[in-house]
Amino acid sequence: MTLPEHTASDRTFQVDLRGLVDLLSHHLYSSPRVYLRELMQNAVDALTARRSLESQGGFGIRLYADGGVVRVEDDGVGLTEADVHTFLATIGRSSKRADKIAEQRADFIGQFGIGLLSCFLVADEIHVVSRSARTPDAPAVEWRGRGDGSYTVRTLPASARPQPGTTVTLTPRADAAEWTRPAQVHALARHFGSLLRHPVTFDDGAGGPAVPVNPEPAPWSLTHPTPGARNRALAAYGEEVFGFKPLDTIELDLPAVGLKGIACILPDAVPSGRRHGHRVHVKGMLLSEQAPEILPDWAFFVRCVVDAESLRPTASRESLYEDDTLAAVRDALAERLREWIAKAAASDPDLLARFLQVHHLAVKSLAVHDDEILRMLLPWLPFETTDGHATLDEFARTHRTVLVTASVEEFRQVAAIASAAGLGVVNGGYTYDRELVHRLPEIRPEVSVADLDPETLTAHLDPVDRETELAAAAYLARARDALAVFDCDVALRTFQPASAPALLIDSRDARHERTRSQLAREQEGGLWGDILGSLRQEVPRAQLILNQLNPLVRTAVTIEEPELARTSAEALYGQAAMLSRRPLRPAESSLINRSFLDLLAHALRKDS
Repeated sequence: MTLPEHTASDRTFQVDLRGLVDLLSHHLYSSPRVYLRELMQNAVDALTARRSLESQGGFGIRLYADGGVVRVEDDGVGLTEADVHTFLATIGRSSKRADKIAEQRADFIGQFGIGLLSCFLVADEIHVVSRSARTPDAPAVEWRGRGDGSYTVRTLPASARPQPGTTVTLTPRADAAEWTRPAQVHALARHFGSLLRHPVTFDDGAGGPAVPVNPEPAPWSLTHPTPGARNRALAAYGEEVFGFKPLDTIELDLPAVGLKGIACILPDAVPSGRRHGHRVHVKGMLLSEQAPEILPDWAFFVRCVVDAESLRPTASRESLYEDDTLAAVRDALAERLREWIAKAAASDPDLLARFLQVHHLAVKSLAVHDDEILRMLLPWLPFETTDGHATLDEFARTHRTVLVTASVEEFRQVAAIASAAGLGVVNGGYTYDRELVHRLPEIRPEVSVADLDPETLTAHLDPVDRETELAAAAYLARARDALAVFDCDVALRTFQPASAPALLIDSRDARHERTRSQLAREQEGGLWGDILGSLRQEVPRAQLILNQLNPLVRTAVTIEEPELARTSAEALYGQAAMLSRRPLRPAESSLINRSFLDLLAHALRKDS
């Protein structure tokens, strides 16, 4: 028996318009306030389209809000009845794609044809009256769209809209009053449209004259009598926008992508890696206040406000689309920041010093990867050294051999001793510092740089004479026995300052290696023990160096009572460990407490 063949047929998706409207209007946008930006954006695009048909000026946008309705009216290109059915009633299709206008698509802010849906964030119905400028005798057309996905269209007499353009009217819901009050609508219009190139006015329905929303052009498009006056004006604008007085202001101008704006140098340091948001306008309309992608990660010492022609917004028009244009803009702005640093280094050392005092970490992160910045600024950058905080240029004048530690902990262990011994040591434990110090010979060939290791330091500690060492041998043996649990050797030396009784030399790598070795011993015979054993190497030991110049040490090495000698060695170890400022292990904390109590008990017994 032969089964009948089934013929495949094309089908179309069934779309729940109510659900789709809810999804787009309530989940695409970050806040209900964007409804006004979308209406203004559509009005600006309509004006841009009309200017492609007519060169005359005088076109603008008028906003009205009296607490009962919100209305946005423009003198733009308008819509025919066919346009209304095609564009307003089809989600995802934009009127900017019409045949005669598509060629000017790059001139429009919006590109996705879904912005009108944001109105459903504040209203249940959108009322549109429009008249087309492309068809001189076209009647006015009315469109009413509702949140359930339904709509009605009808033609109106010419008197309903005597001139080409579009009027969108919303009757806000009660729960949207926060975003539709007259004062709020005016504030939002100023927020989003202060840099728009078309005139925008606002009327609150109180009977007074309409007020301009964007009375002044973008500050960088104005002329000023002197460069100093221009810099002050741009700095004042940056302070108005961001709320802080910039350390300096960098003017940004990238003609290839039609970008202009300013970068404001932050007056206070920020944590490394924190990316500030930047204000990005596209063709005058504020797109985002949080656009960190406009600059590279290392540029966290500036905040920017820019207006661009060629950057693409995402579907929600609240962020930038990551494409080759954005990548090129990011690289070009980064180069502009490098140029500013180079100019300050060459001609304004006071400004550079103020900048580096605040933002040295940002510059260090840049210098690691940028040879030009390295050559210009490495000698100027501050580092923590055994001579205090100093630039490498200052430090290298005194120390032709520069030693650098691998961690902050190691620097703190050895700083006082190394300084007294005449060694020049730089703290390499902070982010980027060790790598940058090692690049110093590229700038100062006469200077050599090496990592500081225990052998280098102990080689600069003077040995005691043979007679003194023999007299202290018994004490040193008891001390080594007491500290064997910490894999710590004990030696007697003389070094400055004499006020330091002991120096504990113990690197982080050495401690890790000892921990691994101990774990291997505990796991001996098992698979994990075999793995660790195969990695085992000669285990570096910590060193407790006792200072013979210190009166306390000279007394301690004469102790003959075994238990008291042991306790004093533990106390010296604990004090040296605390002075190193590294985290104490539980066993070390216990030792410090025990040795203190034992010494206290001994003192009380002696007095009684």
